[in-house]
Amino acid sequence: MDNDDDQYGLFQELLNYTDDTTDPSYVVRNTVQLCTKESVNHFGARFIPVFYYVNFLLSYLGNGLVLFIIYKYEKLNTVTNIFLLNLVLSNILFASSLPFWATYHLSEWIFGLALCKIVSSAYFIGFYSSILFLTLMTFDRYLAVVHAVAAAKSRKKLYAIIASVAVWCISIVASVKELVLKNVWVSPYGGLMCEESGYDSNTMDHWRLVSYYQQFVFFFLLPLFMVMYCYISITIRILSTRMKGKCHAIKLIFIIVFTFFACWTPYNIVILLRALQVSSASKEDDRCTDSDSLDYAFYVTRNIAYLYCCISPVFYTFLGKKFQSHFRRLLAKKVPCLMRHISLSSQSTRTTSQRTPHSAYEY
Repeated sequence: MDNDDDQYGLFQELLNYTDDTTDPSYVVRNTVQLCTKESVNHFGARFIPVFYYVNFLLSYLGNGLVLFIIYKYEKLNTVTNIFLLNLVLSNILFASSLPFWATYHLSEWIFGLALCKIVSSAYFIGFYSSILFLTLMTFDRYLAVVHAVAAAKSRKKLYAIIASVAVWCISIVASVKELVLKNVWVSPYGGLMCEESGYDSNTMDHWRLVSYYQQFVFFFLLPLFMVMYCYISITIRILSTRMKGKCHAIKLIFIIVFTFFACWTPYNIVILLRALQVSSASKEDDRCTDSDSLDYAFYVTRNIAYLYCCISPVFYTFLGKKFQSHFRRLLAKKVPCLMRHISLSSQSTRTTSQRTPHSAYEY
């Protein structure tokens, strides 16, 4: 009997010992603040779908027009036209995803898991390749103007094809994360969600940081530095010559650089601030307010950057004299009463541009 009493006593001590095994150092004594983001979500539901549909329509109209002019009046036997065609295709690929995201912001993701992954990948492949093709076209202009004699031997069709394939490969590799991490899951607040999921929060934060810094460094800083260097070199080169359309060329350079900088810088600054917010270990009481402010800024600046991405082929081509001439010819055919006001000088423009290294500003 004594043995039974001893065993019962040991059992009671064990119960008392294991009754509370909580480590006091891990006890959270402050109230945990949850960020509901209701106002941000309402803002996004009103603002984003409209902007996405506008971007989609502008992109298809503008890029479709450039594509038609290339097919009707140009040939894919020049480096510029090959790069321009790829830029148009990348923007059309990007714009094709926008109606899906507009519908998603209006309600929930209704298109299934396969389209969630495909649309997400197409979205980023088009976005990244558009930035790289814009940079590649700038570098090609730099070669054509600053190193005209040396570039005449290397700027062949094969060079343009290899460079274009490289851009598409880089864009696909940079977007693989979307294909792997994007999943459809049910949220108790938002219904079906097409978001990155499947791993713990630390892993997801890590990949989010990779995306932010990848965007900021490889798809903003490097292209911006290259664009600035190329256009400064082109400007110096043009100023040192007796080029007839010197003022027009310099004005075109200023517009391109200013617009690129104005449209892309705010968005990428917000991207950098988001990355710093995710990587910050300190959690302040007003973190929800800061997060909401960044979300508002992210929505607005992202759509400005996307708008530039959609209209860039029109912007790059119709500031050039040759495409203006092609557009006038097309307009004269569709509206015959304008025929007498149209000067069809594309042939003279083409022959003139072949004699000068500054032909990059005549297309």
